[in-house]
Amino acid sequence: MMKRRTLITGAAAATVGTTIGAPIAATLGLASGPALAQAERPPLRILVGFPPGGSADTIARLLAERLREPLGGQNVVIDNKPGAAGRIAIDQLKAAAPDGNTVLIMPSGPVVLFPHVFKRLSYDVNKDLAPVSQLAAFQFAVVSGPKSGVKNIAEMLAKAKAAPDSANYGSSGNGTVPHFIGVMLAEAAGVQMQHVPYQGGAPAMNALLGGHIGYNIDVVSESLEQHRAGKVRIVAVTGAARSPLLPDVPTLREQGVAMDAAAWFAMYGPGTLPREQGQRLSQAVAVAMRDATLRKRLDDIGLEPIGSTPEQLAAVQKADFEKWAKPVKATGYQAD
Repeated sequence: MMKRRTLITGAAAATVGTTIGAPIAATLGLASGPALAQAERPPLRILVGFPPGGSADTIARLLAERLREPLGGQNVVIDNKPGAAGRIAIDQLKAAAPDGNTVLIMPSGPVVLFPHVFKRLSYDVNKDLAPVSQLAAFQFAVVSGPKSGVKNIAEMLAKAKAAPDSANYGSSGNGTVPHFIGVMLAEAAGVQMQHVPYQGGAPAMNALLGGHIGYNIDVVSESLEQHRAGKVRIVAVTGAARSPLLPDVPTLREQGVAMDAAAWFAMYGPGTLPREQGQRLSQAVAVAMRDATLRKRLDDIGLEPIGSTPEQLAAVQKADFEKWAKPVKATGYQAD
């Protein structure tokens, strides 16, 4: 779902398997005493189901830089396992020992949407994934193209009612969150809209710019550059509140459409992770999330910092799982 441009560079864009904060003495082979004991301690391995440079990888690296201290000096390693929209990394987590030394950072789609979309999944959300912490939330944008002439949701819906066949919107693909946001929007507004899937957010934006589709739904930050350049117009954001990146753009609810939709990143452990290990990791994340620089970096890329308890994440997950069931069922869409 999240195919975003590279957001970090230099030292932050470390290679796969990079250790964050390895002691210099240990690196040089000079460690002794407490330093040697620390070097022998297994690192915390953070699995990321997407390539380096994307949003999931970015939040993992920003967090990893600040986790070592609240974890008592434990080193942190980022391990990218891209493929199958994050499902390869989930399989890696399933196979990991439940000792608190392997976790996964991923967007919410695989736990709240994929179980409704895919006929067969290699994991059971409730058995194979132990909630640790909700890290950050993000929302989406409803974007009108240069040929639509639409400036707000009211105009968009009026055109959809007058000419349903022309009310088409693009997304980053079938079965994605933007796909079903469009389904929810059409139902809430009482109009018909045609979904046009693309292989990613960039092709969908190109289609919008070329006038092949009238509208697009994507992560706010993906449309921001073209919106600011005046090439497209973001007519609404889908969250419960306005995006700090677009304070002048109203939400769907502010424009009379009774719905909101957002997604989030979270940290999970293996399904049999002991409760005390989950609490230890969650508390370390909460400390790291209070870092002002980290919060500013997340704000700058459209992520709202959170840092929750395992119980709070489980509650959010359950609510969103139930929320997405209806629009998926309404389309009859299922993937293998």
